[in-house]
Amino acid sequence: MSSNRTVRMLVGVFAGMALGLVELAFLCLAWPASVIPVARPAADRIAVRLVAMERVRLAAWLGHDTAQAGGYGFLAARAALGVFGGYVCVAGLFVSGLFLFGGLWDLMAGKYDPVPLEFPGVKLTTSGWALGLTVGVFLLALVALWILAVGAVERRLAAHFLGPDRQELMSRRITELTASRSGIVRAVDDERRRIERDLHDGVQQRGVALAMLLGRARHSPDQDKTAALVDQAYTESRQLLDELRSVAWRIYPTALDELGLRAALAGVAERSSVPVTVHYGLAGRPVSEVETALYFVAREAITNAVKHAGAHDILVVLAEDERMVSVAISDDGGGGADLSGGGLSGLARRVLALDGGFTVDSPVGGPTKVTATLPKAAPCD
Repeated sequence: MSSNRTVRMLVGVFAGMALGLVELAFLCLAWPASVIPVARPAADRIAVRLVAMERVRLAAWLGHDTAQAGGYGFLAARAALGVFGGYVCVAGLFVSGLFLFGGLWDLMAGKYDPVPLEFPGVKLTTSGWALGLTVGVFLLALVALWILAVGAVERRLAAHFLGPDRQELMSRRITELTASRSGIVRAVDDERRRIERDLHDGVQQRGVALAMLLGRARHSPDQDKTAALVDQAYTESRQLLDELRSVAWRIYPTALDELGLRAALAGVAERSSVPVTVHYGLAGRPVSEVETALYFVAREAITNAVKHAGAHDILVVLAEDERMVSVAISDDGGGGADLSGGGLSGLARRVLALDGGFTVDSPVGGPTKVTATLPKAAPCD
């Protein structure tokens, strides 16, 4: 660690000692004043100003920049640490200064009085000035270590009561963005695999069956049999078109863009084999990214409730406040939904990528509630 940083910490610790004395005096007066209703607002205003001064000191000298507010608990802890840590620093510097001054004085005066030193199994003889300088330098080193320790405790105390500093918040944000980016890549890959399975198991099989029927009809000499095969091929082609529309709908419904979230969820409810009730409490349409995320969360939760939970009734509730929109899907199924499963984990990654929150409450035996909360404005790229 550089000497400049050590000096800054030293100034910060001394400033903390002075401020700690003020805070200790304030707390001694604020405690009896708390029983007087008239005095409480004034005490609270002083506490807010003291915390503001602490934030300035922490940012200027200890490198902890935070804008969050603290209360009386922070002031009490800070007063104790500031007074104790500052006292040890002052005492250590004073004692080390005495030793250094005495050693330099003897050295300049030419005094070389022998000083015997006895240790277990070892006997040494040194001069007074050498001993004074050695002890002084040693105490200075201890004081420097103490300053670093107090500075570290100061930052931990501030992080506990005032929250992490801006640099830590930025580091966490970078970590979150890196994780969400990886999650989005995995979600896209999972979605591609699901689409490939839908095409292979449904559309492709019906296409093969249609081609076989047409091939048999083409080579059949019997006109009646050919007509029957053509009828079967026509039926198969209608089913193929229905399967294609179903796959396209599962990928992305055009109704979501054209008619909005309410109409898209109404379509999901109509297609469901289980009664689905939708309570739409949004005043307007969310931004496209958020609207899409809300739709897919609701659709996947409904699909899971029908296929895996054996639900008989599903409720979808969309709500909003000034900053957030949310969707909650509840069912009366058997519960036991696993957040680490492919579908739910993909939804969680999609929601987290938009700075949202995703929770699943699904005890064994039910009921299950899936909730996604997202900001009204999507985060900037």
